[in-house]
Amino acid sequence: MKTAIQKAAAILGLALLSACASPAEFQNMVVTEGIDTAATQNSAFKDSIVVKSVDGGEETNPLWTSEISSQAFEKALIASLENAQLLAKLDENAPYRLRVTLLEVDQPLFGLDLTVKTRVRYEIIEKGSDKTVFSEEIPATHTATFGDSPFAIQRLRLANEGSAKNNIAAFIERVIAISPEMSGENVALK
Repeated sequence: MKTAIQKAAAILGLALLSACASPAEFQNMVVTEGIDTAATQNSAFKDSIVVKSVDGGEETNPLWTSEISSQAFEKALIASLENAQLLAKLDENAPYRLRVTLLEVDQPLFGLDLTVKTRVRYEIIEKGSDKTVFSEEIPATHTATFGDSPFAIQRLRLANEGSAKNNIAAFIERVIAISPEMSGENVALK
């Protein structure tokens, strides 16, 4: 009888541990595909951006829901900018600084398909003049389905990661599209 209770307690303990929320992982938010490298070569921001700050993220409480931390988002953003050839090689020589604020991570409370919406403000500031040359709030979504994971807590993490990745991809797409002639202007200010 005692061993049956111990086995049941062990199984219950493992079930509870598997139900703990885990934070969004930066490597799953990195943009690796879909970058137009030919357009990057003509971008005003090629090899010229340094990430100065990322704010607004939240740490995950294992007993509640998965979240996107500022640190994980920053690491994913830096790796994505490097993949897109937009990251400056040396921070001190970078002509542009990037400030990022995670404004919203809208998550569902329950469901089979979980869609997360992120809204992030990106601001590119020219180093010499402190002039804001790009400022835009970018929304993005991602849906994780039951097919992605049967566990809702894991689906939520996948939806968080996918939405953050889509958000970074949309930012990179907009930045690459800015021509060198436009780089001195206030682009996409809202």
